[in-house]
Amino acid sequence: MRYFIEFAYKGTHYHGWQSQPNAISVQEVLTKALNLLLHDTFEIVGAGRTDAGVHAAQMYAHFDTETSFDDTLLVKKLNSFLPEDIAVFSVKRMHDEAHARFDASARTYEYLIHTQKDVFSKDLSWYHFRDLDIAKMNQAAKILLEYEDFECFSKVHTDVFTFNCSITEAYWTQEGNKIMFTISANRFLRNMVRAIVGTLINIGTGKIEVDELRNIIESKNRSKAGFSVPAHGLYLTKVKYPYINE
Repeated sequence: MRYFIEFAYKGTHYHGWQSQPNAISVQEVLTKALNLLLHDTFEIVGAGRTDAGVHAAQMYAHFDTETSFDDTLLVKKLNSFLPEDIAVFSVKRMHDEAHARFDASARTYEYLIHTQKDVFSKDLSWYHFRDLDIAKMNQAAKILLEYEDFECFSKVHTDVFTFNCSITEAYWTQEGNKIMFTISANRFLRNMVRAIVGTLINIGTGKIEVDELRNIIESKNRSKAGFSVPAHGLYLTKVKYPYINE
């Protein structure tokens, strides 16, 4: 039987989502907790990968088990057993072909910036004190929706079949000293959001002009794009599935 688990995590102390040797990951911690509580041995498959230090306000994964359990009770047990930086919201029975990664129809990320030093935002938002032209950054963000091939924003030597992504929204908002970038797409490449934010920051500080973004995208060259912003300001905030009602 296949189940979906919905959860969140603060990525500060993890080397990303995916299990790997010699480094602690969210996948490893969550898998061990489920295996122990259900007295079973299985792997869990996440909706995607997040890099070291990146957070998730909403993440899904699936797992298969023949062990019977009470959904509500398992959630309570998991939240008691797991560390404080991982929280489980629900565990739901799904059809046997449901897939947390391949069935996701859209994903949304947010990047948080604070422009005034804030001791409470450490590890949760990036401190950027230089002036930013949000209007220009939003003009540039709209250009992203004109394209599908985003190889210029992808981490080099990435093993993917295509660099095409369908971006449906990309925009900046500001409230006082807090600035947030929101972007949604059907899929994202490795390091893509952080590279996009870095490039838009260069536009906001006047290092490059808005129209230069088209040349960067069309170059398909990572070295032409901007720097990769720090991971700790990035959040996976929403994962959509056609068969899950929000």
